[in-house]
Amino acid sequence: MNGLLHSKQNIANGINLHLTKACLNYNGKVYNKTKPLHATPEKFYIEACDDGANDVLVIDRVSTEMTLSGIKDIPPSGVTRPICGIMGTIRLVAGMYLIVITRKRKVGDLFGHTVWKALEFDVISYKKTILHLTDIQMQDNKTFLSMINNVLNTDGFYFCTDYDLSHTQQRLSNTSPDFQEMSLLERADQRFMWNGNLLREIIAQPELHKFAFPVIHGFIVMKPCCINGKVFEWILISRRSCFRAGVRYYVRGIDSEGHAANFVETEQIVQYNNSQASFVQTRGSMPFFWSQRPNLRYKPKPQISNDTNHMDGFKRHFESQVLIYGKQVILNLVNQKGSELPLEQAFAKMVNGMENGLIKYIAFDFHKECSKMRWHRLQILVDAVSDMQEEFGYFMVSSDGKVTSEQSGTFRSNCMDCLDRTNVIQSLLARRSLQSQLQRMGVLHVGQKIEEQADFEKIYKNAWADNANACAKQYAGTGALKTDFTRYSSQTPFRISTNREEDSLGLGNGRLELNDPLLQEQFLRRVQTSAYEFSVVCLSVRLGDTWTETLAYLLFWGMASALTAAVIVVNGREFVDAPKLVQKEKMD
Repeated sequence: MNGLLHSKQNIANGINLHLTKACLNYNGKVYNKTKPLHATPEKFYIEACDDGANDVLVIDRVSTEMTLSGIKDIPPSGVTRPICGIMGTIRLVAGMYLIVITRKRKVGDLFGHTVWKALEFDVISYKKTILHLTDIQMQDNKTFLSMINNVLNTDGFYFCTDYDLSHTQQRLSNTSPDFQEMSLLERADQRFMWNGNLLREIIAQPELHKFAFPVIHGFIVMKPCCINGKVFEWILISRRSCFRAGVRYYVRGIDSEGHAANFVETEQIVQYNNSQASFVQTRGSMPFFWSQRPNLRYKPKPQISNDTNHMDGFKRHFESQVLIYGKQVILNLVNQKGSELPLEQAFAKMVNGMENGLIKYIAFDFHKECSKMRWHRLQILVDAVSDMQEEFGYFMVSSDGKVTSEQSGTFRSNCMDCLDRTNVIQSLLARRSLQSQLQRMGVLHVGQKIEEQADFEKIYKNAWADNANACAKQYAGTGALKTDFTRYSSQTPFRISTNREEDSLGLGNGRLELNDPLLQEQFLRRVQTSAYEFSVVCLSVRLGDTWTETLAYLLFWGMASALTAAVIVVNGREFVDAPKLVQKEKMD
């Protein structure tokens, strides 16, 4: 039994962290064409996507061994189908499976390199039959396959065959020649390489690296824009970390390694006349040990762990952030009252306890400051950090390829979920950076404001709103709440109400679309509990012969119903479906 649970956990971890592809890049060449997968009962044969290459990846369906061969070795009897890439391999109860991309869509070109979005996938069994399994094993295997497909069907997987999407422009510019010679698999940022686990066997054999490349999860938009008759490319890339992956409420805070839940690196890039500029921000859950496990309440109360050394993980998190991004300005947007207040106080206390001059903490009660649609008050925060934003700067390369400036620090924003409030603030800071960049590039005239460029403003706002929706669906299962403000600089009461209903549906009143296989499946509907209580009263209460008997019945069953409701609320977790394959210690 323990072995089976261990096996299930390994499978879940493999699904959770990663996915793969092929179609490929090697030695600086571009391979965008789809090439066939040839399947025989004994082997898979996958061609490299290079018109001049004769290399073929051979996967033995019996021994699972991977070797390199040539086109001449492909048997004519094989069944041939087109694929866009290899997503990797994974072992389930029935044995090994090959995961492939079957359809892709071009997003755009990044510095001459085509960026693709993976749209459809297929999971192919090595085994010809599963009749060797017991009924229980078959059911387990079916469950795992369903979980894999749920992951693959989560929107937002991107790849590039000849360019490293996992790194920012500045990180790439500061690499050594040896780094540039490495394959994409070797040099990818492991935080954002969602197919690392599924590619372990290929990664272990350097000669096979040409058949795979990293996949990132998040959001990418690439738009040609025009201001003052000058055409430039505006790009937004959000990279979700595969460490501490999971969904809202079940995955909060950090792990022992300092990895924060829902950590996202967002890079805004602009290209014009062979020059380029980049501005990077991050978001992530408050980096200490806290939880907010679902119960029957609309908004479960967050709990800070009382038996954990918070500072160890906290320091690991920020030491890593400073090493990668430089100085840190934390923008904590949670409420400074009610259930969110203890979290804000704990965050501030830990930053002060670090006594690190490279880290600055700013608390801004978003909901209080912007209540009653006072969105103009967001400018208070933007103005408060303007000097720091000027100090941090941004990465910029001139048209002759010379690095003229670098970004020396980042804003790390968070709210409770690191979704709506966070995205609004990030879009405002990014616009401020872009204003300076476009002026230096000569796209904007002196005195011109981005806000005055109606066509570009529409593109800009819609893209940031789409970014909010993508991040929200991947972490919470529903769209973002404040996209009306991002798109139109306003938010109607009707829209707020509609989105809050949708949000509660995803959080407990209905089906939650999960993007992480460890965190499957549905919550019990609160309405079912209410209906149950109501039916108990209705079926149990009957009229007595006198009014005193009737009153006694009503009092008795009223008290019984109240006591039942109280027990259910107090033990709310017991009435909520727990995610599958989550170890008990992770749930406590």
